Amino acid sequence: MSKRFKQKYYDLFSRIYDQFVALHSHDREGKLRQVFTDTVKLRRGAVVLDLCTGTGALLPGLISETGEKGLVFGLDFSNGMLRRAGLKLNASPNLLLVQADAAALPFQSNVFDAVTCSHAFYELDKDASHRCLNEVVRILHARGRFLMMEHDVPKNRLVRVLFYMRIFLMGRKRALQVLKDEEGFFRLYFDSVEKVLLSAGRSKVVIAGKQQD
Repeated sequence: MSKRFKQKYYDLFSRIYDQFVALHSHDREGKLRQVFTDTVKLRRGAVVLDLCTGTGALLPGLISETGEKGLVFGLDFSNGMLRRAGLKLNASPNLLLVQADAAALPFQSNVFDAVTCSHAFYELDKDASHRCLNEVVRILHARGRFLMMEHDVPKNRLVRVLFYMRIFLMGRKRALQVLKDEEGFFRLYFDSVEKVLLSAGRSKVVIAGKQQD
């Protein structure tokens, strides 16, 4: 699937994206995003990047956590997604929306306190996922963290089969391999890796600490 085609797809998908995520995660009231934001535990004045931000579901919580002196960036390669995010957030003064590739981040090195990514990382193909994590490590400062929320592998056998089929049909064979040793995969890039299962929805958070120089 070409990058241009994917952009067009997500531009169209942005019209129903919020409803789709709510149904898929069994989180129609958006509580899951708040749980994730609480897990991030950002300091006031922090500089944060939300990768593949989509329609900006995480952004209000990140803005609230970082406060007036903080700075939050929402990055996505889909203009349609960013337009939706902008409409919802009504030009918040400490928010910047950036259209760019997650595998080629347009930021200086060692400047972010945290990078977040919600239900989007496994949409990246093998090459893009490696380049993305290299970029995340580059832009985080020494004590920075990468926090990724994703759907957890379902316990129900039938639902688990459907879960794997969805990933396979999306052409993400690499994601299937990563899921077998998720923490081991992220330790290729980070010194510390912790996986936390969330009680809200059917999701997990991977909390990864940057490698020290």
